[in-house]
Amino acid sequence: MPLTRADTGRNRLQNAFAAEMARAYQNAPLRRLGLAVSGGGDSMALMRLAQDWATAQGCELFVATVDHGLRDGSAAEAAMVARSATALGLPHQTLAWRGWDRRGNLQDMARQARKHLLAEWAQANALDGVALGHTRDDQAETLLMRLTRGSGVEGLTGIAAQDQSHGTRWLRPLLAMARAELRDYLRALQQDWAEDPSNLDTGFDRIKARQALQHLAVLGLDAARLAATAERMQAARESLDFLADTQAQTILTQDHGDFIFDAEALAALPRDTRTRLVARALQTISGNPYRPRLDALNAALACKTRATLHGCILTRSKGKLRITREYSAVATLRAPLGAPWDGRWRVLPVTAPPDDMQNLHIAALGPEGADQCRPRSAWRLPYASLLASPAIWRDTTLVAAPLAMTACGWQAKPCHDGLNAHI
Repeated sequence: MPLTRADTGRNRLQNAFAAEMARAYQNAPLRRLGLAVSGGGDSMALMRLAQDWATAQGCELFVATVDHGLRDGSAAEAAMVARSATALGLPHQTLAWRGWDRRGNLQDMARQARKHLLAEWAQANALDGVALGHTRDDQAETLLMRLTRGSGVEGLTGIAAQDQSHGTRWLRPLLAMARAELRDYLRALQQDWAEDPSNLDTGFDRIKARQALQHLAVLGLDAARLAATAERMQAARESLDFLADTQAQTILTQDHGDFIFDAEALAALPRDTRTRLVARALQTISGNPYRPRLDALNAALACKTRATLHGCILTRSKGKLRITREYSAVATLRAPLGAPWDGRWRVLPVTAPPDDMQNLHIAALGPEGADQCRPRSAWRLPYASLLASPAIWRDTTLVAAPLAMTACGWQAKPCHDGLNAHI
């Protein structure tokens, strides 16, 4: 019997999905994969395509829905996803967020909350990665929004097919697929999905971009053309990253978690290479997945002595530019022993662990802790850097400061070993 049009479309999408997942496999195997499924058409298609692929690959799938609780119907949509996942034999969990206090940028806060909740879920379930349902249309809309903001190469690469942030690997295997064809695929499967009413709200920049694309199509500027542009910009970015990596080998050193640039050599580099290197240093130290705004970065680099940016301090002295963590960014941060602190440090005993480890925690050394660390000649870092360094505390009593005390019985090891190009 000849294949129907629906069969042909389904096979094409399944093959495209398998090809994207094969590329993801080149970096690391995927044995336990999470799926972020909101209930919309894109993510529901992701779940169905992933199930077909995972069955053939022997990969375990786990499904999560983030319910932001911001509108009527969100709980019902999460329940719909749960029913669909259960029907497919997939475990499902609803992650609730009730953190908006009616202040700030709602979309950005919801996006960040979603990432944090999904990352915590992924780590709790020992997942190898989490797949997201971004499509070719999302890619085009993102590129158009960034064009309106005057973005350069970095921004015009669009949405990455995969990246690493919040301690989690994120995959986007639908980026080559159109929103419309994914809905055709769901109709052929008789699979329900939910339509988010906010997709009609022109108060959001993404919806404005979506509507603008309909008008730009008369110029031949459609989603496919913009997505192809993003791919070319990605190739350009890779070349620029390679140049930056090459230069970093000769002008950049590390000092117990700080990055130190040869200031004169840095200033002599092409502008893009210079800002690329410093931005990546700031991202690596702060753990912020986003680059600082270019104007703010240029202003910080123009400072002759000291500037603060992205939760970091930039200090010029004796021909060097030192970048370190800002104490105020970590002053209230706590972590149990053995867990990463500030996403950057692991603090471990040099020999046998103490009997009362459960009573100890990691926090910033801070001014009060630094005052207890004598002599200063033993300090491994400048004062400003030490303030934001990890220390061992028992309640409010300082136990050890590995970067300010020698032979204290503890060691602090950075979680990163260089500039993170894909943070």
